[in-house]
Amino acid sequence: MPHGGNGLNSLAAATMERAAMDPVLEFDGVSREYRTEGGQVLRALRGVSGAIAPATAVAVTGRSGSGKSTLLHLAAGIDAPSGGDVRLLGRSLGALGDGERTRLRRDHVGLVFQFFHLLPHLSVLENVLVPALVAGDPVAAAAARGRDLLERVGLAAREGDAVEKLSGGEMQRVALCRALLRRPRLLLADEPTGNLDEENGEKVMALLLGLARDEGSAVLYVTHSRELAARADAVWTLHSGLREPG
Repeated sequence: MPHGGNGLNSLAAATMERAAMDPVLEFDGVSREYRTEGGQVLRALRGVSGAIAPATAVAVTGRSGSGKSTLLHLAAGIDAPSGGDVRLLGRSLGALGDGERTRLRRDHVGLVFQFFHLLPHLSVLENVLVPALVAGDPVAAAAARGRDLLERVGLAAREGDAVEKLSGGEMQRVALCRALLRRPRLLLADEPTGNLDEENGEKVMALLLGLARDEGSAVLYVTHSRELAARADAVWTLHSGLREPG
């Protein structure tokens, strides 16, 4: 009995260590097909596989129409594959009901898509805090986190402004802060610096990659920039819906 506590502690530590090593996101032979009104089948993705570990960033590159945005939508559980399996934190998204999938995305996924989906009647800080308010998180702690993120992207002085007064690049930075607010296990970003000048693009990438790695998040981001892709731990190149080797 005297060693029981140590045994339990060791077991808990080993379980936590395994969890830290397990992939956050897995694609297993994932395909996605769409059928046009004329009956033609469009193959957006064909048998894509890959996994992303905690504190790891993967860049997705490829020409327009190669399936990059489709891959992000499948990772978020917004879309469903035609074949194969997508697993988030070890759970098959296809095996979950709509409610479970929504809760898993709300609690563990941060989204930064090209359409920012900011709420025009709310201030900058209020937009950043929306995920915490929806989840019922303590407001004071969420606000402190939100202000720290806005400071990091150079928008601290704009926290009380209406988002409709912001430029497209500023809106993109607000959307990134909102996505990072609850320390997601998975961060998905579609062209995260697409509307930014070089200086602010650097701030956003430093925040996206630095904070995510520091906090153990997996990052999957789409980019057309070779320079931005080179900053990831790995690059997945898509061509006509297929993932190229390497």
